[in-house]
This record gives sequence, structure tokens and C-alpha cells, in this order.
Amino acid sequence: MTPNSNNLLPYTFYSNPDVVDVSRKLLGKVLCSGIDGSYTSGIIIETEAYCGRNDKACHANNGLRTNRTEVMYGDPGHAYIYLCYGIHHLFNVVTNVNGLADAVLIRSVYPLDGIDIIKERRRIKKISNLTDGPGKLTKALGITTSLNKTNLSKPPVWIEERGITINPANINSSPRVGVDYAGEDAKRPWRFTINPTLFVGK
Repeated sequence: MTPNSNNLLPYTFYSNPDVVDVSRKLLGKVLCSGIDGSYTSGIIIETEAYCGRNDKACHANNGLRTNRTEVMYGDPGHAYIYLCYGIHHLFNVVTNVNGLADAVLIRSVYPLDGIDIIKERRRIKKISNLTDGPGKLTKALGITTSLNKTNLSKPPVWIEERGITINPANINSSPRVGVDYAGEDAKRPWRFTINPTLFVGK
């Protein structure tokens, strides 16, 4: 599967200096993968924003640079994929500009293309449980840490705009998940979700 260049998100989308805004705007976009000859995709329905400055929940908070976080300081529009608990491959979108480490974690997608392949990878049949978590969606789409630093404007992993419009009134915000160690920063309402029934069937 070759992405339609007209549907790809432009560089300016990712270079937005407001990572919270990018996190909201990624809702309704389509995360696509072409892995081992199989094409799969899902509509992004849950995200979390992480800012590299004054955000203790961010891996690169206040200039912390490690082998793992170095990609966050690179060009926007690339993938930051890391292993959580030694099991789950978590997919993030690098934003802002080179030198400023911001990223958006994709927490959930609604299966769109290649559903049979997604079911096979996940070994379950219920659509509602296929991709409703950051570790589940990467397994479903075949995304692993081997694709860390991938340019999201071309295969094997990319994000498309398919004209799915989300009413801001239908976006729910809440504190991020699993970041209690961040103290007061954990309370920031930087997790954004939409109900998939808003666009299923359109």
C-alpha cells in the first residue's frame, strides 16, 4: 500500500509548537501501516500530550537526553516508539521543532482497514477490544520498536487526513494515564478522547 500524498499530514502539522493542540488535532486522523506486505489502519480516537519542558510526565523533561529520548529532539513528524514493561511497544508522534522534545502518545484507534489481519495479529474477534490501548494498537498494526525514528510521511508507518471532522464539543479531556510519579503534572488534562460512534459508518 502506497499512501496518497494528498492525504499525508504536512510537516507544518507536526511542527506546531503547541503539543496539546496537536494531540487534539490528531483525533480523527488515520494511523496506517504497511508491514510484511499487509496494510492495516485505524482512526485515532485517544491521545496524550507530553511536553519536554516543565512536564515531569515527559521522558525528556527539562532537557533530559538519553539514547531512548534522542529521537524526541529530532525533526517533527517522526515516530518515537519505546518498550513499556518490557512487553508493550508504545507509539508516539514527535512534534514541535528540532531541539524541543515534545511528543503525542497514540493510546487508541478504531480499526478501519485490514480488520481480518488485525484480528489475526491480536488473536481476538471483538472489534471493541482489538485496539483500545496503546500496546494493543501497535500489535494490531504490526508496529514495534524496530520502527523507532521512522519518518511518518511514508511507509511503513504514516498518518493520513481523510476528511473526518470532529466537533470540539465531542472531545473529552482528562488526566493522563499511569503518570502518578509526575506529581502535580499528572493532573494536567492532556488526555483526549472521542467516541468512535461519531464517525463509524460515515
